[in-house]
Amino acid sequence: MQNWVANIKYIKGVGPAKAALLAKLNIFTVRDLLEHYPRRYEDRSQLKSVSLLTNDSVDTFQATIVNCQESKPRRGLTITKVTVQDKSGSAQLVWFNQPYVKKWFRPGVDLIVSGKVERRFGQIQISHPEVEVMDGSDLLHTGRIVPIYPACENIGQRWLRILIRQALDDFGAPGDFLSPDIISEFGLSERRLALNNIHFPPDQESLNEARKRLVFEELYLLQCGLLNLKMKSQKYGSGIKYAVDGERVTKMIAGLPFTLTSDQQEALNDIKVDMEDVVPMQRLIQGDVGSGKTVLAAIALAKAVENGYQGAMMAPTEILADQHYHTLAELMAPLGIRLAVLTGKLTRRIRQEVLSRLRDGLVDIVIGTHALIQDDVEFKQLGLVITDEQHRFGVRQRASFQAKGKMPDVLVMTATPIPRTMALTVYGDLDVSVIRELPPGRKPIKTYSVGSEMRQRVYNFIVKEVNAGRQAYVVCPLVDESEKFEAKSAIQMYEQMTATHFSNISCELVHGKMKSQEKDRVMSAFYAGDTKVLVATTVIEVGVNVPNASVMVIEGADRFGLAQLHQLRGRIGRGEHQSYCILLSDNENTETRERLDIMVKVDDGFELAEKDLLLRGPGQFFGMRQHGLPDLKIADIVHDTDILLEARKAAKQTVVDSEQFAIVQPILTERFGNYFGMIRNN
Repeated sequence: MQNWVANIKYIKGVGPAKAALLAKLNIFTVRDLLEHYPRRYEDRSQLKSVSLLTNDSVDTFQATIVNCQESKPRRGLTITKVTVQDKSGSAQLVWFNQPYVKKWFRPGVDLIVSGKVERRFGQIQISHPEVEVMDGSDLLHTGRIVPIYPACENIGQRWLRILIRQALDDFGAPGDFLSPDIISEFGLSERRLALNNIHFPPDQESLNEARKRLVFEELYLLQCGLLNLKMKSQKYGSGIKYAVDGERVTKMIAGLPFTLTSDQQEALNDIKVDMEDVVPMQRLIQGDVGSGKTVLAAIALAKAVENGYQGAMMAPTEILADQHYHTLAELMAPLGIRLAVLTGKLTRRIRQEVLSRLRDGLVDIVIGTHALIQDDVEFKQLGLVITDEQHRFGVRQRASFQAKGKMPDVLVMTATPIPRTMALTVYGDLDVSVIRELPPGRKPIKTYSVGSEMRQRVYNFIVKEVNAGRQAYVVCPLVDESEKFEAKSAIQMYEQMTATHFSNISCELVHGKMKSQEKDRVMSAFYAGDTKVLVATTVIEVGVNVPNASVMVIEGADRFGLAQLHQLRGRIGRGEHQSYCILLSDNENTETRERLDIMVKVDDGFELAEKDLLLRGPGQFFGMRQHGLPDLKIADIVHDTDILLEARKAAKQTVVDSEQFAIVQPILTERFGNYFGMIRNN
């Protein structure tokens, strides 16, 4: 293990300067280097004779050096030409302004050459080819399946291959940490062989076997970490065993103005079973926009309170926290449940008052933002923590929230539908309940994708809807990561529209750069119906609920992914009136048009999530770091679903086997200690 984690600068030929360059590729140790996997491969194993080289194609051939000549046709230009031949013919290898290459070539030496072929006037020429001398040693750059790595300036492919080959020879790989039973059951190759063959595969079959082994290993370790996290919460200390539903929960459910859907009822049953078990609940409720997750949270909170415990609910924005507060207050005030809000906008005096009441048990339920996980927030007896829109928080934030109580139950909610493979990867430590049904009476939102030539008609339609008593959103894209640019684009749109299309309509602007007090004033006016058109950035993406809003226009819709477009669309369609989502974009890129067409045709969030994952890949869809999880180096959870499920099965076997877990534990601690905190010791 010591050699495996040795600093890269101590490898022969690296040194401090090269180590600094390798750091740009996140290569700091020998292990980082050997796990710097190729991004693709070029098959240079098929050798042609010179006479059969094809114009404008990349070919590989073996030939013998005839001569080497250098010329300087003009100042600043040096041309090096090497003539090579085989039994069928000759070719010229050409380098421009690289005079040092001539020292590599002597007549009579055999070469393997790869490069793009040019046939001119009966002559065959290859400019700046990849060349390797046939000296009896293993070929690295030609004559084989050749790895192509992620690289950066001053770090070339040849040097990387040589360095990785040297590291494999000098350090190898540590012993196998997978048990012989797992290797046998899932048909995996031995680790040392896999690591060698992922970099320098002798053939395609060996490459496929190597990749399967390393993908399995990466997902297996991740699943071991997630399952260990879950097991740790279940093993150390008993959780709260809640009693069956009492008067408060029964009254709340009976007083709802609607009947729970079958999906809601099933998810609620899952929550109740978890809460009535001594093992702490660790559950994710995944439901599409508007599927009714908040009411389940309210029932769970009421159950905690009637058992003598406090509950806390964390939302990613102050707007959403305030909205949850008002929604829960309506449901809970008749039951005598005491609520409070804790967000960053509170004055110091009010904040201290809320904190004091929480400590003394005078608040039953607190709703807030990340302010809830600050050090000075203390509870008298916290029994249930709920995180809403979990995709905005990370594993560590969730753990900090949970640590506010002694083994409290944990309920996590997200309105961002997540494909199963992503859910197993990002939420592998949680049990999952899914709400697919929308409440009855919801009318499907009609979605259209149009170009800017339709903008006048679109805004005339908004005016028509407003005159009919409805309200509308106009969403502006994030022009840049900077909030400055975000606000500027929204401001420009607002100024333009209030001077033209909406000059006679009450119109307001909201964006992330505004002070909380002003933002709240604008949103309150829109809630109340005093403002008819709200020009906004994606600050309204999460949690805004205005049933009277029937139109959403998304400017520059091509700048958003499917998941975000669906989140935005979910702000409308919440009332009795027909709602319309209009996507404005002039982008004719094929993938963009495909994405917008999918939005028009598909309204199911789970189906959209699957398509979004296929279109954009997991990195853009759902950044792992955002969730406190390590990046995947080789696994592709879009296409490696089968391996993921196998790896999870193996991980489940490992975390309950003390002997096998003892082997995996130091690797988990080394790799994932920063992500999962303490790794349990059996």
